[in-house]
Amino acid sequence: MGILSRASYIVRSKVNALLNRAEDPSETLDYSYEQLRDELQEVKQGIADLTTQKKRLEIQQRRLEENVEKHNEQAREAVRQDREDLARRALEKKKQKMNEIEDLESQIQSLQSQQDNLVEKKDELQSRIQQFRTKKETMKARYKAAEASNRVSEAMTGAGDEMEDVGRAIERAEERTEKMEARAAAMDELQESGTFDDALSDKDEIDRELDELSTDSEVDAELDTLKQEMGTGDGDAEGETETEPADTETPDVDEEAVESELEELQEEEN
Repeated sequence: MGILSRASYIVRSKVNALLNRAEDPSETLDYSYEQLRDELQEVKQGIADLTTQKKRLEIQQRRLEENVEKHNEQAREAVRQDREDLARRALEKKKQKMNEIEDLESQIQSLQSQQDNLVEKKDELQSRIQQFRTKKETMKARYKAAEASNRVSEAMTGAGDEMEDVGRAIERAEERTEKMEARAAAMDELQESGTFDDALSDKDEIDRELDELSTDSEVDAELDTLKQEMGTGDGDAEGETETEPADTETPDVDEEAVESELEELQEEEN
C-alpha cells in the first residue's frame, strides 16, 4: 500500500469515526422518514400529471367524436342533395377523425395503465411510510431511554467523559492545594528562622543577633537584681550578708508574687 493510499485510508477512517460519534439515530430516523415522504409526494405528483394528460386526451377524443357525428350528418345531407362529391369528402374526414380517435384511445389506455401502476405504488409506499413512522417513534423512544440509562450509569460509575473531566479537575485542584499548603508552611518556617529579611525592616541578620544578645543581657541583669533582692544571689552577695549586723532586718518580700513574675518571664522567653 502506497503512502497516498495509506493516507487516504487513515483520513476515511478518522472521518468515519467522527461521523459515528456525531450521528444521532433520532435525527437519522427523522431524516429517512422525511425522505420517504418526499418520495411519496413525487409519486402523487406523477399521478396528478398522468391524470391531467389523460383528461386532456379524453377531451380531445370527445371533440373528435363530435366531429365524426358532424361529418356523418354532412354526408347524409350531401346525399339528399345529390352531391356525391361532398358526401365523399365528409366521409373521408369522418374516417380521418375515427383513426385519430383510435390513436387517442390507445394513448388513454396506456396512461390509465401507468396511472393505475403509480396508484398501486403510492398505496404501497404510503403503507410503508406509516409502518416506518411507527417503528421510528418506537426506536427513538428506545434510544432516548438507553441514552438516559447510559448517562445515569456513567454518572454512578464515573466512566463517562464528563465524569472523567470532573475527576481530573478534582485531582488538579487537590494537587494545587497541596502545593500551596506546602509553600505556605515553607514560608512560615523560613520566616521564623529569619532566613528571609523582613521587607519592612532595614536590619540584617547581624543586627537581629545583636538585638537578641542585648535582650539576653538585660534579662540576665534583671534576674540578678531579683536574686539579690530575694537574698539568693552569688557568693559576693552572701559574704555581704554575713558581715551585716545580726539585728539588721531583711525587707519583706512577697514570694508568691515573685514566683508568679518569674513564671511569666519564663513563658514570654519560651
